Amino acid sequence: MRLTYETGPATLIQFILLAFLNIVNAIYSIIATCTNGSNTNANCATNALSSVVFYILVVFWFGIICFIGFAAQNKRSKRMSQILIAAELSVVAVAAFNIKQGISNHTNAISMFTSLIDLILAAWVISLAFRLMRAKGGRVVNRRRIQHDKSTPED
Repeated sequence: MRLTYETGPATLIQFILLAFLNIVNAIYSIIATCTNGSNTNANCATNALSSVVFYILVVFWFGIICFIGFAAQNKRSKRMSQILIAAELSVVAVAAFNIKQGISNHTNAISMFTSLIDLILAAWVISLAFRLMRAKGGRVVNRRRIQHDKSTPED
């Protein structure tokens, strides 16, 4: 199945996948902080609390994007598609910044993988929203050339 304008399912896939990856990233961060011998229990608790708050914010943001994606698809609205593209561009900017920071600071591989998946999914949703925006409320169709039969009829 190929999604051509279905921004709703695409943003739902993005929401579910990134919610899961951010859980894994938060658990890794908490374990890494709490098992490090030089940190105190206060550092462990602070990191656990900040990881939970960060996770809630990330899930809330991607929930909003999912809502916008379904609204853009159902209404076939050019304006909603533009809002979705703007929201996804902000995701691209944050993911690109995280990747750049991860390369220069050698952060954990889970965080880098999460940011890379985030970047790929955001680009995918942007392409779908762009196709929906170009359709101007109509159907999104593939442009295929009609091939005429050039053979001559037999007598």
